[in-house]
Amino acid sequence: MKNTLFYFLTCSMIICSAQAQPAFITDSLEIYIHREMERWQVPGLALAIVKDGKVVITKGYGIKDIKSKEPVDAYTLFQIASNSKAFTGTAIAHLHLQKKINLDEKVKKYMPQFALEDTIASELTTVRDLLCHRIGLGTFQGDFLNWGSQLSRQEIIAGLARTKAKNPFRYTYGYCNAAYITAGELIPIVSGKSWDNFIKESYFDPLQMKHTSTTYAAMLNDKNACTPHTLVKQNLVRLPLTNIDNMGPSASINSCAADMANWILMQLDSGKFNGKEVVPFSVLKETRKSNMIVSDASSKIFPSKHFVTYGLGWSSYDFHGKRVWEHSGGANGFVTKTEFIPEVNLGILVYTNTDANSLYDALVKQIIEAYLNAPYKNISERYYQASLPGKIAAQKELDSLENISNKKIKTDLPLTEYTGIYTNSLYGNMQIKLENAGLKMYLSNHPNNIGILKHIGNNKFLCTYTDITCGIEVLPFTVVDNTVKSIHVKVADFIDYEKYEFFKQ
Repeated sequence: MKNTLFYFLTCSMIICSAQAQPAFITDSLEIYIHREMERWQVPGLALAIVKDGKVVITKGYGIKDIKSKEPVDAYTLFQIASNSKAFTGTAIAHLHLQKKINLDEKVKKYMPQFALEDTIASELTTVRDLLCHRIGLGTFQGDFLNWGSQLSRQEIIAGLARTKAKNPFRYTYGYCNAAYITAGELIPIVSGKSWDNFIKESYFDPLQMKHTSTTYAAMLNDKNACTPHTLVKQNLVRLPLTNIDNMGPSASINSCAADMANWILMQLDSGKFNGKEVVPFSVLKETRKSNMIVSDASSKIFPSKHFVTYGLGWSSYDFHGKRVWEHSGGANGFVTKTEFIPEVNLGILVYTNTDANSLYDALVKQIIEAYLNAPYKNISERYYQASLPGKIAAQKELDSLENISNKKIKTDLPLTEYTGIYTNSLYGNMQIKLENAGLKMYLSNHPNNIGILKHIGNNKFLCTYTDITCGIEVLPFTVVDNTVKSIHVKVADFIDYEKYEFFKQ
């Protein structure tokens, strides 16, 4: 009788603990989200919380589009961008277990045409190197060429051979989208299925992710899809949806809170969903192993956070003594976050339909701290206040540059001298034309993105891109003996940190 009573009481406690939620979740979450969305000017947000094998919340907040004002719900689609990488890493690790590919085999064994600019690195690069961001490229290096372009996946892979790496091979971490595209394109070589079909059949279908897709067309034509937004001079503006099909294995999944909650449930149940194995746990453990150190510095906002490492599509860090696995994603008009902590059987995702906020990350951390019983502090407010001086300074500088550009300062040379065809060894061609007494820059791989150039003195021009997510940048021309030799082209850091020199033909 005592044993029976003990068993009953123990089971009751487990059920209660699974159902009990922190006061922040039950009493304050709704108020917090609406208040912080207003602070950051986030039009729409989707949230999922999974705890102890149960879905606590899948819900939408705000609106899909500032024009239609239709509400976000648990099935509203977002471009989840680099949250796609965990699917690619899982797929490759899965195929590794099946002995169809070897993570530590040379890429050239499967893709003989693969090449980096460094011939030795080309020969040494393994599949694992592609998936843990250690092939030598700097973070986002080359994305100016790839993001939102008309290039195919194969053309992006070929571009790696023309990209001079910022770092020595395997020396340091450098986040590389093209490497993930390469890894994903190994899947059809070894499995006979495209990356898109492989992850659909292997993960979307068994996890009942019925609304999730991998293509621009699917997102564009879905009536319950978000419109992307950004901030321009602190005003929220709508953006056209960017076609990132070519980024596929690195960034092209569209999904919703309800579907992705199932992905988290599987992660937290050792690869099972509804009691059935979808992914062997050994595969999940392979994706979570630390392959590269991203950072070993403490965080000012989170002093309990001491390190960040990268596995195969997942980053990992310590937080209040627990180990967290996570990934973020950023596309034009979207930023998204997925995090889970197996030690406490907790998973959270936050998706937003503007790329100009840090709430997507702050809210996840706020919820984690609630479940870990950490003393309350408004993390979103801390993020906002920390970012505010930089925003004010950047806007002040931009206002100054635009005031100068509006003065119509005479150029040192006739405008026709700046026109012509320019070439960059990585990107290819672009053309500068004189139109309506002004200069415009046309990028061959981005026909829908035109740079409008206004002189600000000393052969420097303020470039305003028609794709406003590319930013407003100062582009200097190199002039020698009154002859234009080249122009340095830059886009927003959100896309690529590098400058690219185009030489006049």
